[in-house]
Amino acid sequence: MTLKALRDDALASTPTGFALRLGLPWIRSLPIASLVDLSIEIDGERAPSLTVDVDGQRLDPAVLADRDEWWFLQDRLDVHGERMLSPGPHTVSVSFDLVIPYLQIRPDSALTLPFRLERILTPDAAPARTAAAARPEPEAASPAPELPHGWVLTASAFNWTPEVIRAEREATDIAVGIVADGVASVIEVEPGQLWRSFPEPLEAEIDDLRDALTAADGRVSIVGASLDDWRGRSHRRDHAERLAFLVPQLHDAKRLGATGIRLPIGQAGEQLLRDLQPMLHDLDLVLFEEIQGRQTPGSDEAGAAIDTLVRFDDPHLRLLVDVSMLMPAVPESYLERLTAGGVPDALIARLRSDWRDPATVGAIVDLLRSGGVPAEIHTLYMDMLVRFGRSKADVLAEILPFVGAFHLKFWDLDDADGRVSRPIRDLGALLRDRGFAGTLTSEWGGHEWLDEDPTDMTRDHLALARRALTGETR
Repeated sequence: MTLKALRDDALASTPTGFALRLGLPWIRSLPIASLVDLSIEIDGERAPSLTVDVDGQRLDPAVLADRDEWWFLQDRLDVHGERMLSPGPHTVSVSFDLVIPYLQIRPDSALTLPFRLERILTPDAAPARTAAAARPEPEAASPAPELPHGWVLTASAFNWTPEVIRAEREATDIAVGIVADGVASVIEVEPGQLWRSFPEPLEAEIDDLRDALTAADGRVSIVGASLDDWRGRSHRRDHAERLAFLVPQLHDAKRLGATGIRLPIGQAGEQLLRDLQPMLHDLDLVLFEEIQGRQTPGSDEAGAAIDTLVRFDDPHLRLLVDVSMLMPAVPESYLERLTAGGVPDALIARLRSDWRDPATVGAIVDLLRSGGVPAEIHTLYMDMLVRFGRSKADVLAEILPFVGAFHLKFWDLDDADGRVSRPIRDLGALLRDRGFAGTLTSEWGGHEWLDEDPTDMTRDHLALARRALTGETR
């Protein structure tokens, strides 16, 4: 998705040089202070005297670390350079670091990701538009199997991330379209993708989205909250600052009509959870802490935080389980991407046949430590160590009383050997007769390497999930 940061119309000529419209290569809005060490080369020559347009001001990139403005996911930054352009195409290279304020890599700093983007661009080119694919009339379907009482199938607006990034429609219109197109009547939303005024959206913006969803007979289930622990590379927010960052999001979620907000497991910490408890009760909201991938009960990654939530034993504090922890196999489309990226055939074969073998993790780590993972697929490769799990559904048995929602994560729809449906079917069997009531949300992660239509993918996945949850075998 990083290619979307440099679109066909990104380069423009100006009286003093050029302007480059730079998109945000991430999945949600970020502080403008997150942009660090910006550099541009035109045809191999470094462009001098760069400035960035921020709120009507031309600023030296070096001062962005001290600014409070935010970079909205659908907006592009105008970066100006004093280098005159000749007519015709130019090779444009952009390098920068991006500070991810809600992810920590070391005790003393936020995760910082290096980016180098390169495209051949022609000055003043017209923007490319993605033609809307004609959707075939849906075939008459047999009656959908009935879910147990209290189970609600929903769709995550996150599935439409590539469309949001293309910015051909407003992000809120895309979210409402999920309901209006009949994909799902209940949706999860990510405020960092929705509103230009994030992280403090205007009340009118919230009301407009809620009313538009209501008019389409839809509603919001869970809001993906953000807890940005860092401001810039090194300023870590203290407890009071973290609380102040998060509390308004509770009120926004309530105003939107949501039933809860979501955070990664353990990020809040016990003290912040205790401070939030009275507000959660007053607002009648649930705070869900999400576990996924390798974060199973008892694991080093999440065991202690899960134990903390269990000790609270409060219906306003619940776990959200992502079925990525229950993967029986690595998605074939992912393996194809790793193969194209240069991962050795021997490891690909092992991933294809022995994903759940504990020794496979060692082989993954060995290649990483050897430097054998090509830089352009390094982040994608890390999914196997972070986002892809290898447990079976019974690992959840003891914590089920404390689980209030599930993400039915999928990467593609290749269901060979039940690799997509089996975890969902096993989950359905585990939940039946357990008194579970809550949402089971289709969440697509494969758009990072697949160029598929999110509406079609989500609609088909929801149909597959419904059959699997009810035990249908067709």
